[in-house]
Amino acid sequence: MRTQVFVKTSALVLLLALLAHSPAGAGEWTNWRGPMFTGESTETGLIDSWSTEGENLIWRADFTGRSTAAVFDGRACAIGRDGAEILRQEVVVCWNAEDGTRLWERRFTPHNTFVPWQRLGWASVSGDPETGNLYAHTSDGLLVALDKDGATVWQWRLGEDIDRRSGYGGRTHTPIVDEDRVILAAINGGWEPGPPSMRYWAFDKRTGEVLFAAKPSPRTKDMNTQSAPVVAVVNGERLLIGASADGWVYAVRARTGESVWRFHLSQVSLNAGVAVSGGRVFAAHSEENVDTGTMGRMVAIDATGSGDATELWRIADLKAGFGTPLVHDGRVYLIDNSANLHAIDPASGKIHWIHNIGTVGKSGPVWADGKIYVTEVNGRFHILKDAGDHAEVLDTEEILMPDGSRAAEIYASPAIAYGRIYFATEGGFYCLGDKSKPFEMTKSEPVDWGEKPAAPGAEPALIQVVPAEVMTTTDAELSFRVRAFDDKGHLLDETQLGEAPASSWSLDGLKGEVSGDGSVTLENANGLHVGYVVAKLGDLEARARIRAAGPLPWKEDFESLKAGDFPKGGFPRGWFGRGKKATVRDLDGNKVLEQPDPNFFAPRAVMYIGPSLMKDYTIQADIYATAGPKGRRKPELGLINSGYTFLAAGIQQRLEIRSWGSELRMMQRQDFSWDVETWYTLKLRVDYESDGDGGERAVVRGKAWKRDDPEPGEWTFTVHDPLPIRNGAPGLYGFTPVEGYFDNVSITASQ
Repeated sequence: MRTQVFVKTSALVLLLALLAHSPAGAGEWTNWRGPMFTGESTETGLIDSWSTEGENLIWRADFTGRSTAAVFDGRACAIGRDGAEILRQEVVVCWNAEDGTRLWERRFTPHNTFVPWQRLGWASVSGDPETGNLYAHTSDGLLVALDKDGATVWQWRLGEDIDRRSGYGGRTHTPIVDEDRVILAAINGGWEPGPPSMRYWAFDKRTGEVLFAAKPSPRTKDMNTQSAPVVAVVNGERLLIGASADGWVYAVRARTGESVWRFHLSQVSLNAGVAVSGGRVFAAHSEENVDTGTMGRMVAIDATGSGDATELWRIADLKAGFGTPLVHDGRVYLIDNSANLHAIDPASGKIHWIHNIGTVGKSGPVWADGKIYVTEVNGRFHILKDAGDHAEVLDTEEILMPDGSRAAEIYASPAIAYGRIYFATEGGFYCLGDKSKPFEMTKSEPVDWGEKPAAPGAEPALIQVVPAEVMTTTDAELSFRVRAFDDKGHLLDETQLGEAPASSWSLDGLKGEVSGDGSVTLENANGLHVGYVVAKLGDLEARARIRAAGPLPWKEDFESLKAGDFPKGGFPRGWFGRGKKATVRDLDGNKVLEQPDPNFFAPRAVMYIGPSLMKDYTIQADIYATAGPKGRRKPELGLINSGYTFLAAGIQQRLEIRSWGSELRMMQRQDFSWDVETWYTLKLRVDYESDGDGGERAVVRGKAWKRDDPEPGEWTFTVHDPLPIRNGAPGLYGFTPVEGYFDNVSITASQ
């Protein structure tokens, strides 16, 4: 293997700093890289070997998963997939960590997504010992907090409510928990003008309120990203550090989202997470470099500065695009794409040894009790020991599918807690440990981060309006508050401020009233309303975004909007997910919404008209298709109602109803001859009824007709869904290899 190492700093001083770092606090495995986000555990007495036949196998549960577990509060929890055909779902499960008894499960039906079945459960779950909550991010964009019994505490439909874009092939970001925050990376645009970019969204872990949305990245290169950020204290300051969808690594203040430094690593988006130790960040990728034209490298970045960060050393041509590094005791451990585990000197970048663990490397290694626990995609679980100049193999076990037909895929890293090792595979969930030792549920102790406190008499340097993002109805009672921070991102309380939390409040772009205590009353008018509530504290100003659904009916014929090419052409205020540059155009003397051929990537687009809380409505719109050369290309155009899509497919000359695009879940089709350059009308309604067994099912109805003809009395489709989606945003769907158009969109209350 050809590698090159470049060093740009003094090795000795940095090595001493790295050796001094060790995780404080102990116990449970709350985040996907452990309680300190380092991949280390303080647990001892762990096993050196095991067998699927029973040696040191405490328990195994039937389960199919691909992400790292959270082990806390006596529970082992994971997300995966289960079911068949129309009953396929994403499932979150919690077991008793001692004996594997299934405590509860929650099932979620994917909708409004093209993520394939095999890639459900991509993002790892995270736990919070303080509240007992478990946080999960499903592949279709549901961020949900579940209590100790599996009941929903709060949730966000991120695609419909913040314009979260789906990662390529199902890549999904893992939420992490830090202090009072659940932090999630998400590529999104939103209703404000501007291109999509990757933001760090911080939610209150108890209520789900948005605390801030940090935007260190101005744009997104592509959706090929899954990297989760980590939290570290550098120079006494608490930072959130992560690899982004634009090929950069960013550091922001963990409590405010203010940008601190940045480093350009790759020409395209990044998948692997980073590791932080001794004032430096270790990052790697396997795509095109920014300065050499070659593929892949590993770097050490100086994390102590600001602005453009300095590269301290690099290992050139090292293709490690997925595995997150582990730093422990003066070594960095990193798995490359070909499943070679590298042991690297963190001060100089010198490679001490390379050990092959298989053929495909995806996971991050974990250190505990003097051993390295690491998985390989093709069913291999390894226990290794660093012997200085080589890796000593303590044990290697191959895990097969339950029927023995093939290896069970493993993408997850192990989670270590209570003296045991927990991990998910395609072929089951495993708990390993010494059977002769009694189970002891050791609660997590507070972590000593070594952070500097706020200086006495610190002045406010930044304020936040909380909640920072609100999806609501115009008749709801809204209340906002202000939080103030010093110049290092420490939260200041009112006694430190010495005055009222906010000196003034106002509304921007919204009709209504706001009182001096931050209470807001909006004008309860038909339609969708967006704008800001603004707070001032002295010279400081902050604002929160409001997207409010007024009473039905809603109507949009685009006549009041500016026509023209994207981005100067108009777009309805409050809509988002404009897909590939949808804009208002003139067509035959009328203004319409054009979904153009983007001429790059898949020409699929979804535009959401309202928030996910909407239900019991009917959506209707006119559609108009064009055709490519010789009629070989025609668009698909359709409507979305509460997670169900009704579309007309031009090439196939048919109508379809479905809820999960890649799996064609509950798909029904019917031939429908529709001509190009002719206006048609689509109508979609969703109701709910008893299923006859004490449950409920959705009744999805759709019809289509030429716009100039009378509306048919009968529905073209009536489809029953045994897993009803009970609410969701209205929207428009387009797959446009050639231009397609929408007009006369209306949303009315179902009668």
